[in-house]
Amino acid sequence: MSATCRRTPTCRASSCDDTGRLPRGGRSRQCPRENRSTDAGAFSSLSGQAGLGHVRQLLRQFFLTLGVATLALVTADGPATAQTLVPPGNVHAEQPPIPGASSRRTKSGGTTFDAKYRKVYRLLKTDAKLRSKIKEQAAAYGIDPMHMVGAIVGEHTYNVDAYDRLQTYYVKAVSYLSSKLHFAYEGEDVTDFIQRPQFQTCADQQGSDALWTCREQVWNRDFRGKTVDGKAFPDNRFSAVFFQPFYAGQTFGIGQLNPLTALQMSDLVHEVSGLPRLDAGNPNQVYETIMEPDLTLAYVAATLKSAIEAYRDIAGFDISQNPGITATLYNTGNPEERAYFLRTENEARVAEGKEPRLPEENYYGWLVNEKLPELQALF
Repeated sequence: MSATCRRTPTCRASSCDDTGRLPRGGRSRQCPRENRSTDAGAFSSLSGQAGLGHVRQLLRQFFLTLGVATLALVTADGPATAQTLVPPGNVHAEQPPIPGASSRRTKSGGTTFDAKYRKVYRLLKTDAKLRSKIKEQAAAYGIDPMHMVGAIVGEHTYNVDAYDRLQTYYVKAVSYLSSKLHFAYEGEDVTDFIQRPQFQTCADQQGSDALWTCREQVWNRDFRGKTVDGKAFPDNRFSAVFFQPFYAGQTFGIGQLNPLTALQMSDLVHEVSGLPRLDAGNPNQVYETIMEPDLTLAYVAATLKSAIEAYRDIAGFDISQNPGITATLYNTGNPEERAYFLRTENEARVAEGKEPRLPEENYYGWLVNEKLPELQALF
């Protein structure tokens, strides 16, 4: 390894300063690597559809083997060893590949990723009220507003188009909530589904995040792609099967949250923002929350705060200064599982005399870090 590309626990880039950290605003260059594995900690493996599918399969198999109590045990073990700061900037010199589905969706809309980015950037630049709301919620949850900005920019660049005005999000919320919604699969309401005996293992979970995460793990272990009591269940995510009454892959609002994520964050948002707790038996309340800008921004902040805490407490990494990493986690979901996967890999690497692997950005987080200087200038 050359002297110009030092690989320390806090920096792998050639643009490191004397402290081993990337200077704020500096752009990193990827250091050469050997024997790079595909895992949930190495975020470049999440950048393509094939890689993402492989990681999801590995994660599912890994956690089903350990059982649904894994995350609770990790928390009980306490934080990992001393936290390693993940510095600002991208690890990758070039943007990791963008999934084909995102490219096809953008092309079918007669637009480009650059045009979509400029549109959401323009919304942030021209809407002082939106910027104020973002700063207010970020302060309430103790995070840099750039984490929220990164999530919003990523979603509206790669998943949906931004509206021109914040007011349009309010109008769309009203239009979607005009009918009675249901969280169900083939006539079985989710509130009845979670009464099945398989979910008794989650009865002792404390808090909405732990409870719904446990239920998601039970779904993966006991129902996903299986026939149970004569009923066949799809090989698909819990959120896609039970929590999307309009169409699969559906997210809404300026934060593009899905209902299951909102249910997981319900207790934290109630404690910090004082909003009513969400109830899976009241889908209209859940959808109003994720579509109404005055409500959903608190959930965006809570989701990002939880990801930062998961990587701090489980994997031993401080990702609070890298919005590209938090944007990556916002995009991929399951930060606790990914943090535990990375922790497990790094424990093995250290035992072999190797340096720990840092979290890395995917295509979505890469754009956020690349555009960070002009986004910061708005705030």
